[in-house]
Amino acid sequence: MTATTLDQLCIDTLRFLAVDMVQQANSGHPGLPLGAAPMAYVLWTRYMKHNPSNPQWPDRDRFVLSAGHGSALLYALLHVTGYELSIDDIKRFRQWGSKAPGHPERGHTAGVEVTTGPLGQGFANAVGMAIAEAQLAARYNQGGHRIVDHRTWAIASDGDLMEGVASEAASLAGHLKLGKLVCLYDDNSVTLSAGTDMTFTEDRAGRFEAYGWQVLSVDDGNELQAIDAALATACADATRPSLILVRTHLGFGSPEQDSFKAHGSPLGVADVKKTKETLGWPVEPPFLVPAPALARFREALGAGAAAEADWNARMAAYGQALPELALELQRRLQGELPGGWDADVPVFAADAKGMATRVAGGKVLNALAPKLPALMGGSADLDPSTHTAMKGQGDFNPPLAPNKDSEGSGGGGWSHAGRNIHFGVREHAMGAIVNGLAAHGGFIGYGSTFLIFSDYMRPPIRLAALMGLHVVHVFTHDSLALGEDGPTHQPVEQLASLRAIPRLTLLRPADANETAIAWKIAVEARDRPVLLALTRQDVATLDRGRYAGAEGVRRGAYVLCDAGPALPSLILMASGSEVGLILAAADRLGAEGVAVRCVSMPSWDLFEMQPQGYRDEVLPPQVTARLAVELGVRQGWDRYVGLRGDMLGVDRYGASAPAGVLLEKYGFTVDRVVARAKALLAA
Repeated sequence: MTATTLDQLCIDTLRFLAVDMVQQANSGHPGLPLGAAPMAYVLWTRYMKHNPSNPQWPDRDRFVLSAGHGSALLYALLHVTGYELSIDDIKRFRQWGSKAPGHPERGHTAGVEVTTGPLGQGFANAVGMAIAEAQLAARYNQGGHRIVDHRTWAIASDGDLMEGVASEAASLAGHLKLGKLVCLYDDNSVTLSAGTDMTFTEDRAGRFEAYGWQVLSVDDGNELQAIDAALATACADATRPSLILVRTHLGFGSPEQDSFKAHGSPLGVADVKKTKETLGWPVEPPFLVPAPALARFREALGAGAAAEADWNARMAAYGQALPELALELQRRLQGELPGGWDADVPVFAADAKGMATRVAGGKVLNALAPKLPALMGGSADLDPSTHTAMKGQGDFNPPLAPNKDSEGSGGGGWSHAGRNIHFGVREHAMGAIVNGLAAHGGFIGYGSTFLIFSDYMRPPIRLAALMGLHVVHVFTHDSLALGEDGPTHQPVEQLASLRAIPRLTLLRPADANETAIAWKIAVEARDRPVLLALTRQDVATLDRGRYAGAEGVRRGAYVLCDAGPALPSLILMASGSEVGLILAAADRLGAEGVAVRCVSMPSWDLFEMQPQGYRDEVLPPQVTARLAVELGVRQGWDRYVGLRGDMLGVDRYGASAPAGVLLEKYGFTVDRVVARAKALLAA
């Protein structure tokens, strides 16, 4: 069998494994695998550095199928190259409990790097992975040792490149000169409902060239030599990411070739037969993997084991030559925290004036940064407002160009070694790129903007929670009290909306010391994203001699103060800046003889994780007079205030005025809290 014949046999094996998966499930997307199988074959057999026996090998290449609807192609590749995905697994494509779900899911299927499906997200994740590789290489490839040296590959569709998140991420990737990022664009001119002549006639090549990418074209997606040459050219350019436009045919070989009808529906029994006959493939049996093709694909096992063994040997030599760096890198790759990582986190003295929790957060971040080299991130052009720049840690900049001043804006020089990422005004891409950092491994990534703009990045927040990624979202300006910028910038429904996301830990600290504990929780949380909602305005730093210690934040909610040992008559509860308000109201009510308990509730989901006994201890069921106070919509608080309780919230949009005026006009005053509390007691 000649090499050309074997190549074709391998490509058709991928095609018809995918077609048979979709047909048996009676659900899925056969069009992309039929058209894109040749480029995937060349990439996976000639360029990808990976070890199917160890999908988590740190120096593997990362592959992202951004066009996640083509998952059957990825599962075919994983099966034939030797990952832990059996033929029985792929026969159960899209079924309950299957290792081959409808769209790729990280942590569910060996070899799947990120959960893709919402188009454009995977593309931006790949940018984050390329940033991760570049930063690790710049920091650790020293003394002639090259122990971080891998690429990030992606396959993207027309739909991916239509999405705004991909445009944002591509713009940043070109600016940052991420030369080890290569995207194969499945340029088939068809989307789910129509040809792209209806919606997408722009010059994609010109757009990416303007972004600073190397742009290459393959006129026939079945020409392996042309695909190979384009990939080789892409690898040869170390200073630009590469986009390869591969002209393919959706549903290649099927009766529905080049029609949107082949995108997202099974071909049907008759058309599967016709497609196999057209491409010279046996109609029976389904899920055929010819022995010569399997042998060719399974060469990945030996090649991957050899590549990993070589890396292990180089790592051993690196450890001998640079033991401190080697230990630091190994710890990062394993997701371990160094000893004493939180030793310098400040404890803030009681102060009636206090400080904004965004300011406290910045102080905590900068105490952590020198001890945690894994911390990397930045803001969407808002560092001066969110206080999320790490001082002295340098900027992640494009490498120094000839004749360019060596000093970057942050004093870190022009290189990939810095840890502060300047995302620009690209909130959506920021969220997806930070997900890519975390999925790559070796990083605690964070991104920051105003809480209101969490709406621009909700998809990556949700996907981080779905994947269980260790990322931190730092959202400041968390309420009406940001003041004069008005309702467009004042979050009202955002807290409730974000609390609704499963496996997202949202923390809204009441003062500087609660903020310090919140940051510690964020660093320690390895299996979920953490969101910090911080104030623009100053809030008092509570006297912990009078009130309970801030460590109570770890339990989500805790009793700050009680009137005495007996059960209280009234419970006041709040999060964030409103905690100070309920404490002032409690003082007045206490002076009038009312037994009040004050509860700080920075995190609902952490509170829900506590044993029922603890929750009943904080919120005794027999105390039904309960008032919650929060500068947001009421939604969700009912579970804590109960049928006989009340909630002082914001049921309309904000307004442009100084913060103090807004709080008074919206009723967030001691007088109003006291009045609402007395009404509960009188009911």
